Amino acid sequence: MNSLGHKEPQKDFLLKNNEQLFKSLFEEAIDGIVFWKHDGSILKANRAALKIFECSLEEFKNKKLWDFVFQKNARFHQIIQEINRSNAVRSELLFLMPNGQRKHLEFTSKYICAEDHHMTIFRNVSDRYQMEQTLRDSEERFRKIFEGSFDGMILWDWDYKIIDINPVAACYFECEREEMLNKSLQELLHTNNKFHREFQDHITKLKKNGVADYLFPIKRQNFTKYFEITSKGNLTSNMNLTVVRDITEKRALQEKLRKSDTLNIVGELAAGIAHEIRNPMTALKGFIQLLQSSIEEDHTLYFNIITSELARIESIITEFLVLAKPQAIQFQHQDIRKIMSDTIDLLNAQALMHNIEIDCHYPYQLPNAFCEGNQMKQVFINMIKNAIEVMPNGGKIEITIRYDEREQMIHTMIRDEGDGIPPDKIAKLGEPFYTTKERGTGLGLMISYKIIKEHRGRINVESEVGVGTTFHIYLPIQNG
Repeated sequence: MNSLGHKEPQKDFLLKNNEQLFKSLFEEAIDGIVFWKHDGSILKANRAALKIFECSLEEFKNKKLWDFVFQKNARFHQIIQEINRSNAVRSELLFLMPNGQRKHLEFTSKYICAEDHHMTIFRNVSDRYQMEQTLRDSEERFRKIFEGSFDGMILWDWDYKIIDINPVAACYFECEREEMLNKSLQELLHTNNKFHREFQDHITKLKKNGVADYLFPIKRQNFTKYFEITSKGNLTSNMNLTVVRDITEKRALQEKLRKSDTLNIVGELAAGIAHEIRNPMTALKGFIQLLQSSIEEDHTLYFNIITSELARIESIITEFLVLAKPQAIQFQHQDIRKIMSDTIDLLNAQALMHNIEIDCHYPYQLPNAFCEGNQMKQVFINMIKNAIEVMPNGGKIEITIRYDEREQMIHTMIRDEGDGIPPDKIAKLGEPFYTTKERGTGLGLMISYKIIKEHRGRINVESEVGVGTTFHIYLPIQNG
């Protein structure tokens, strides 16, 4: 009896202590704790819960728990079903407080069978949710900028692994986005031995300064694309951004402006220089002709050389004047095949003397080109004479004329078997006084480029050192 009496007070003491401990934990908990019945009626709530729901205990108990749910949509009903089915759920919903404030609450709910009620622990995650939403919005804005940018963009890490590439960059490098993800940036930029040093210098500058740029050329069939590569390092701890801009047209425009300025200056100088030289030239030719009858036979060779060189000077002066003053030209629809045939007739003798065969390929039907016949003949003479002069040991000149339906232009190709022209010199063709020949002036090609430009056409040059050169001449078939 004494023993039993001793145990009862101890048990009561433990129960009382546990109850006190539970009450203390319940009231002092940081998270909101709510006990509620199966129909949603609220039985009890701690201080944290009342603070979250912005109301007093009396106000809180007069409502049902889901009165606070902002939208009783399909997701809400799915959560209720889950509670009824498994007696437990962990989720997150948007709640509306009595003061009109909306809060995102994360909760864990469990049914307590012995007490026949539910216990739900709430945590206010509105700040976290807002932060996540801000990050999502920021990511979405970045994605829209990234995907919609007019420039190419590449995200990569310090292992040179491509994290992402936008459609413009994929188009520039002729690849698919999916196939380049996790591939090497070096593989995308084709940093073989030729570009390896430039790429490494770019990376060194990027690591040192945080930003770096360089010019990156890519060879495409008959032309070269130029890209401006600008990189920004450490956007995040291990992410870099490279922006790629296609500056091919910009470079071409700058080059045209430079050549145009040079051409204008040369034209202005040519007018004055040509007249100044022509006056004493006329006197020299007259006196040479007077001396011709009295020149001894031993000096005939010298006389012929003087006469030949004077004729050459005269020819150069004539070319200068073509540049200096506008020509009175009349454009007409003409058969390029006929103009080419007449040109070849003039140069056939010179070609045969150099053991050169001229092989022509013309289609049976060809639209007429809108051009000035004499000027086009001058262009063809310059091109074919150049081809003859670059093959001193003989060879073949292949001339092909066809109609380019896509561009609606007459396409003339003049191909030689000379030594070819290095890539760095091709870009300078057509500039004043630039020539690859030992005794050339460069004026012939310059005049040819000028004539074709005035015809609204263009000249492309394709060459391989040791194989030969092909001049592609495009002429429109319509006015303008």
